[in-house]
Amino acid sequence: MKNKRRINKVVNQIKKAEKKAGQQPVNSKKSNLNYPSGQYTEGLGRRKVATARVRIYESKGDNIVNDQLVDNYFADVDFAAEKYNLPFKLTKTEGDFSFTVKVEGSGKKAQLGAVIHGLSRALAAYNPKLRPFLKEEGLLTRDARMKETRKPGCGGKARRKRQSPKR
Repeated sequence: MKNKRRINKVVNQIKKAEKKAGQQPVNSKKSNLNYPSGQYTEGLGRRKVATARVRIYESKGDNIVNDQLVDNYFADVDFAAEKYNLPFKLTKTEGDFSFTVKVEGSGKKAQLGAVIHGLSRALAAYNPKLRPFLKEEGLLTRDARMKETRKPGCGGKARRKRQSPKR
């Protein structure tokens, strides 16, 4: 407990010193990000327990997820760039939009699915003529599969049955 306090105290002192020197903090996520601005269209995407609030902008800027570049945020997901660019590729709008996303819940793969769903819904809201292309690929369908909730009296498991008496 005392060690944590000491560590926090030292970290705070370092941050204050950096602030006085006019430097960016060492672990600043928002440094060097080019946020898009202007008019935007919103879309809400969901997959499993993940929820993504997506805004697409016509202006140029970085594609940002939770205050990080999208490639950095989904670095550990295979073929993530191909997957989140799929709605733009299908509607032939690659490079026309930039987006910002706030995503929470579940794991990285489900979050990526929620982002794709949100991007598709935002594109469909922006231009209803794009809807058939997205619908055909199933990008507007919400994947509702999620972990089954546990039941009381079942030993902490969702499908485990109660123990019956021996006699």
